Amino acid sequence: MKFGKKQIPVIIALIIAVIVSVASVINNQTEDSRPANNVNSNSGNLVVHFLDVGQGDSEFIELPDGKCMLIDAGTSEYSQTVIENINSYGYSLIDYVVATHPHADHIGGMSEVINSFEIGEIYMPKVSTSTRTFENLLTAISDKGLSINTARAGVKVYSGSILEIEFLAPVSSNYDDLNNSSAVLKISYGSNSYLFMGDAEELSEKEMIKNNHTLLDADVLKVGHHGSDSSSTYEFLSAVSPKYAVISCGVDNSYGHPHRETVDKLNKAGAEIYRTDEQGNITITCDGSGEFDVETEGK
Repeated sequence: MKFGKKQIPVIIALIIAVIVSVASVINNQTEDSRPANNVNSNSGNLVVHFLDVGQGDSEFIELPDGKCMLIDAGTSEYSQTVIENINSYGYSLIDYVVATHPHADHIGGMSEVINSFEIGEIYMPKVSTSTRTFENLLTAISDKGLSINTARAGVKVYSGSILEIEFLAPVSSNYDDLNNSSAVLKISYGSNSYLFMGDAEELSEKEMIKNNHTLLDADVLKVGHHGSDSSSTYEFLSAVSPKYAVISCGVDNSYGHPHRETVDKLNKAGAEIYRTDEQGNITITCDGSGEFDVETEGK
């Protein structure tokens, strides 16, 4: 069949319309196939759960737009604890995953978490170790076809009009101690802010102070290195000026965390201290107005 010159533009337009229509259907099917979290917008609240994972770290964050973030997942023995908590909050997709550094008490449960949920983006500092725990995490990431975003100072996970999520550390690229390679994350929501320290120690604290002192100010501080005296210097706490300090550590742990020196410094800084070894899961909620609501599970 032959077409006249006047008919050709019409035919081309019809073909384009069909292509656009098909693409739209495929895209909708892809969106529909993604798991939907059973939450709405959290009523405009930012909800941070400091999970009790014994002598380890794990924080699950419900963002105001219904998305969520996981920072660390404790040791492997607590993987199911983390998974059960996330399920109880109504999430089947974790939009952002942060593994602060490759120590087992922070990433030991991460591979099981990744295997149990749909995952959006993963952030890790550019550092490695030869442990089986770290290799298991890399395998879980690879098996899901995910890529790793480098966590380092200045990298923004999210930037909006009132919600900002940004890494403040690591500042340098090489450290003798893996603790100082910890990804340090700040979440700002309106007039409220949270700072998550991983296991960052004095060296990293000094680098952050020198790199951008004003960014460190935060209302809620997840205390570095389980309250060890290797972290939380007077100079650093002065820069942060926290209203609340959360220490994640195990009951009667062999390290003696939190150390008395650190607790004393936090008290002198005027911070209200919460501990997972004493109070279990700790949830601190805000709506961006400057006020906070604190709930503890109790033990």
